[in-house]
Amino acid sequence: MFTTSANASSSIVVSVPDQTLALVNDGVVVARYPVSTSKFGLGDRSGTYATPVGAMAIASKIGAGAPLGAVFKNRRPTGEVLRPNAPGRDPIVSRILRLRGLEKQNAQAYSRNIYIHGTPEERFIGRPASYGCIRMRSSDVARLFDAVNIGTRIEVANTRLSAAVAHAKLESQTRLGRLAAN
Repeated sequence: MFTTSANASSSIVVSVPDQTLALVNDGVVVARYPVSTSKFGLGDRSGTYATPVGAMAIASKIGAGAPLGAVFKNRRPTGEVLRPNAPGRDPIVSRILRLRGLEKQNAQAYSRNIYIHGTPEERFIGRPASYGCIRMRSSDVARLFDAVNIGTRIEVANTRLSAAVAHAKLESQTRLGRLAAN
């Protein structure tokens, strides 16, 4: 069952091959959403428009209370609101979860402005279509936004969702074990 309140034991897992994001609470997948990662592949080099992989965390949440379809420029609302699949434009809409890389392989994610965000280009969700970010339908990103906190861990993996969730669960248990030992 999907809960809308933020949970301290939540994590997010993104499977690039499956173009799917899973919200995981205490090792159990509680919600799945189709997403779009980069049409330029995977990586973290500046100027590549690739989606970084590995462990990241939510650095900031932007857009609380904004209407679905609200357009953001430089992480600020413009006052414009677009409906899904509005023709001719592809701005960031609805909500922004700004990501910070936690590993050398994704250390530039924050400075590259890599986000999980809404898109008006909803017809492309489910296949690589972004410029590095992880795109979601506006209604889906709003639900995810409400279910996570700043600091929530994200694992973007170039593996199938089941393997990525199992790996994230093992990492979470390892981290909890280290905390308990200290």
